Amino acid sequence: MSYAQYLRELLAPLRVYDLKAPFNGGELDVQGAALDGVEAALEEIQREMSLTTAEGWGLEQMARLFARRPVADEPRAMGAALAALLRISGDSFTLAAINDTIAGCGVAAKVTESGAGTVTVSFPGVAGVPVGFEELKKIIEDILPAHLAVQYWFWYLTWAELEEKFACWQDIEDRNLTWAELETSVN
Repeated sequence: MSYAQYLRELLAPLRVYDLKAPFNGGELDVQGAALDGVEAALEEIQREMSLTTAEGWGLEQMARLFARRPVADEPRAMGAALAALLRISGDSFTLAAINDTIAGCGVAAKVTESGAGTVTVSFPGVAGVPVGFEELKKIIEDILPAHLAVQYWFWYLTWAELEEKFACWQDIEDRNLTWAELETSVN
């Protein structure tokens, strides 16, 4: 129901106004349209001020607060990534919390401890160096505590896997694979 209709229903029981006349009805239409505009603006503000419901400018304004923009293509994923970044606090540096934050930012990476003061970052399910690695590296290193040494582990085809996958070199040549395509054909 529009506000013009609401105002008419509100004033009708008084029987003082001719609500169909151009001077009274027109004024109610104008005031109702203005109130409809205010309602639409307030609904947009209410939607955009929460990470769980924001779809546009609210997410962009929140993302501007961080040094790095989360890796996300759609509004729901961006909201989840920003929420993950906001969860970082003084006690967020356990391995589980770090992995949760990195995953929440849309980065498909896993952090494991590999020694005193050293962590290894791998990209499960991604053969070779992931697309956009330099940006992913910046995001990961912003999340990890600064005192940790970071090693990156990339997954490539081993000679044993090559021998299992291909019967002879001719099988490889028949596929017209480049070296980069061959070493990342791990699946």
